Amino acid sequence: MTDETWMETELAQLHAQGLERQLQVMPDSRLWRDKSGACHALGVGVFMLDGRRILNFSSNDYLGLARAPAVVEAAAAALRRWGAGATASRLVVGTLPCHAELETRLAQFKGYAAALVFGSGYLANVGAVAALVGRHDRILADKLAHASLLDGATLSRATIRRFQHNDVDHLLRLVRQKPASARDLIITESVFSMDGDLAPLRDIARVAQEHGAMLLVDEAHATGVWGPGGTGLIGEWRLQQAVSVAMGTLSKALGAYGGFIAGSETLKRWLVNRARPFIFSTGLPPPCAGAVLGALDVLEKNHCLGADLLRRADVFRKRLQAAGFNTGGSVSQIVPVIIGDNQKTLALARRLRSHGILAAAIRPPTVPAGTARLRLSVTLEHTQEDLDRAADILATTAREEGLM
Repeated sequence: MTDETWMETELAQLHAQGLERQLQVMPDSRLWRDKSGACHALGVGVFMLDGRRILNFSSNDYLGLARAPAVVEAAAAALRRWGAGATASRLVVGTLPCHAELETRLAQFKGYAAALVFGSGYLANVGAVAALVGRHDRILADKLAHASLLDGATLSRATIRRFQHNDVDHLLRLVRQKPASARDLIITESVFSMDGDLAPLRDIARVAQEHGAMLLVDEAHATGVWGPGGTGLIGEWRLQQAVSVAMGTLSKALGAYGGFIAGSETLKRWLVNRARPFIFSTGLPPPCAGAVLGALDVLEKNHCLGADLLRRADVFRKRLQAAGFNTGGSVSQIVPVIIGDNQKTLALARRLRSHGILAAAIRPPTVPAGTARLRLSVTLEHTQEDLDRAADILATTAREEGLM
């Protein structure tokens, strides 16, 4: 038997540092019974645990679409028509009519000529980055860019340079150092997943255009929330001509699973031939494709969902700031409460859970050392009463823990 003591030793070190991660099985959130015995439906924003109602602030289902009837029925219809799986990679026999329809709808949604669907957002980022640059090229990535983007950068074998978070002047200095023979790929998120702040996309796009660099923008946490009809920050600022590669996920505001890249027809053809996670993965399951088509239908009929969510998040964030919490540069539905110390952050998360609030403790390496935090995701399934209650409990509990 293989010696695994080294794993146990390193896991013990992670535990001592407050960095060990463990899986938690979340309870069924569909139904609960009140004191009278009446049955009530619940969404992912709320669930029952040991007979108690728990507010969930750790979900990325920002618009509450994962259980929306129209989305569930669209997934079920695709399941009945096409089956549970695509049965093969997309380049063999795994491209079904639902995939073609989804890619057409996503391209229209994002304002691009074409789109290509991947098995996940992680695969989309890894595949696109590694396909666009090679060992003689450069990647200029925001310091806080998502791990999937950095993993793709590593696989590309390109030279990786990191610019300070949202620092356009630093980016410009790096761009001006480009060797004549290299291609440059600039990488950023539009809404940053752990800080909830926004990239200065218009300025970054201007730098990319002026210096002939490709620009990849990860819109995982902007899609469905920002921009007209939820088209993202690229759509909000009409930057489709400047942003050559737009990435989005299907697993957050759209309530399903998968990822996609939107861009030109040429880009799509290139990725079909060069993006290894696309070439060597089974196609997206038809129910996922159907669910996203249903979610896009919902967004087309309800243009204000994202704006409503952002208004609620703004009120909630201001309540937390007034109570003395550090919410960083957040201006989105993602509201961090930055504590700093790993163990103190874990302790606060445990105390909040005992009071009926589920808030994930985010620690390094997901965030920089010394910035451990609670990452609070506001969703449309949180009522104003829920948000007020959460803010009050958070403030009281933090004071009791000596964190204020």
